[in-house]
Amino acid sequence: MDKELVTMRNQIMLFVLFLLMTSKVTTADFVTTSTTDVPSTTPVTTSTTDVPSTTPVTTSTTDVPSTTPVTTSTTDVPSTTPGPLYPFGAGDTVSSRSDDGSSPPIILEQPFVYFGKPYQQIYVNHNGHLTFNEAFASYKPYRFPAFSSRDLIAPFWTDLDNRWNGTISYQQYSSGSVLQQATQDINQYFPNLGFSVNWVFVATWDKVAYYNNFGTEITFQVVLIAGGQSSFILMNYGEIAPTTQDIQAGYDTVNSIHYFSIPGSFESNDTTFSNTSNVNVAGRWAFQTNATTSTTDVPSTTPAPTSDEPFPVDDFCIDSIFCKGQGLTGSVYMLSTFSILVFLTILNN
Repeated sequence: MDKELVTMRNQIMLFVLFLLMTSKVTTADFVTTSTTDVPSTTPVTTSTTDVPSTTPVTTSTTDVPSTTPVTTSTTDVPSTTPGPLYPFGAGDTVSSRSDDGSSPPIILEQPFVYFGKPYQQIYVNHNGHLTFNEAFASYKPYRFPAFSSRDLIAPFWTDLDNRWNGTISYQQYSSGSVLQQATQDINQYFPNLGFSVNWVFVATWDKVAYYNNFGTEITFQVVLIAGGQSSFILMNYGEIAPTTQDIQAGYDTVNSIHYFSIPGSFESNDTTFSNTSNVNVAGRWAFQTNATTSTTDVPSTTPAPTSDEPFPVDDFCIDSIFCKGQGLTGSVYMLSTFSILVFLTILNN
């Protein structure tokens, strides 16, 4: 081989090796962000051992008053509840039987902080949502984000009718097993907080029918949880009958500074709410709601990318497949390797 050619080859190989040594390629550049501190978005089909038994129970609704809310017996809680639902029934205040109705204003035993706003009262609206300032009779959901002037929590917003079957009820807790269960759940879903619950509000729609489709049964629940400066929402789903009506599940805030739409919303005849989750408990979605500011269009508890998702692209990224915000990393590695192969091929010919 010609001496000049050998010299040129050596210079090229030295240059390529220099690029490899300065490219900061590490194992971390080719793995995704850990998700241990945030809920997973992977749908699951089985519940875990730290939630209520999955054995359904039958609750009679024949003794429910037709017009005014009442409080049932003050016995602690039912022995079992279906699926991921929190205990309900015993001790609950039962809302009136009325199409597009609402509860009277419910004075909260302690303020619930909803994205920086401490609310002292709440309304349980029969069409599957909660509001704070006034009752809201709307039976036709709008999509989140709506950029409206209303703070809204909507576990299952659609046209419901409890006049013929089903019960809508609610209860506040400041002690007992419900607080213990909520403390355990929140610390599991949001670790490293050291969270302790001191108040829980549970609203349940049990076997309520769709409007003009009496006999259908839809069961779901929303749980407000507070302790210290932190607040959370759980949305729990039991049996959901099929429907062609529009459904919006999730939450929205004034001007949609914070919002979240649960997958399945506004999807034709969707009944997947009982099987999906962001906390690996089938039929349960959990959200932290005490944040006061937001820089994104999704809640602060949005899970980080999991191992089957593409690498994120940031301001320093020049290659959406290989880079990880470390400057020239994976891309340089691939370019360098390719260059070595090309030049070696040329020199050997």
